[in-house]
Amino acid sequence: MKIKYLYDNYKNVIPYLFFGICTTTVNVVIYGIMSHVAGCGVMFSTIVAWIAAVLFAYFTNRKWVFDSLAKKFTSQLREITSFFLCRIATGIVDWGCMFLFVNILLLNDVIIKIVSNGIVIVLNYVFSKCIVFKKGGRNE
Repeated sequence: MKIKYLYDNYKNVIPYLFFGICTTTVNVVIYGIMSHVAGCGVMFSTIVAWIAAVLFAYFTNRKWVFDSLAKKFTSQLREITSFFLCRIATGIVDWGCMFLFVNILLLNDVIIKIVSNGIVIVLNYVFSKCIVFKKGGRNE
């Protein structure tokens, strides 16, 4: 009984954590390639990595985590718009962490990138569950 209750209430946490780790991997790998291989700056590399990670996250979250109900074009447009707006908010958190801790405090960029993404994953889950993919009248 208790296991079923836990499963029913938290069934999307496990796939979210899995795809959150995958999204973080995409973000960190793209960042590393852009900044350390291609020689791009910290901020440019952060933005490119963020865009790649958000695109990856949208498609995986929509299909395998939150089982989106949006079928009509207008519902899908609202969903993707709210997803990207929420990700812009958490992207600003990521960007701010990188700027403060790497550019100002001169801490290790890769470690800060990983820590920053941990914070962003938690915020993204809350936004996705409560705003973007919430079940109810908005998505059909």
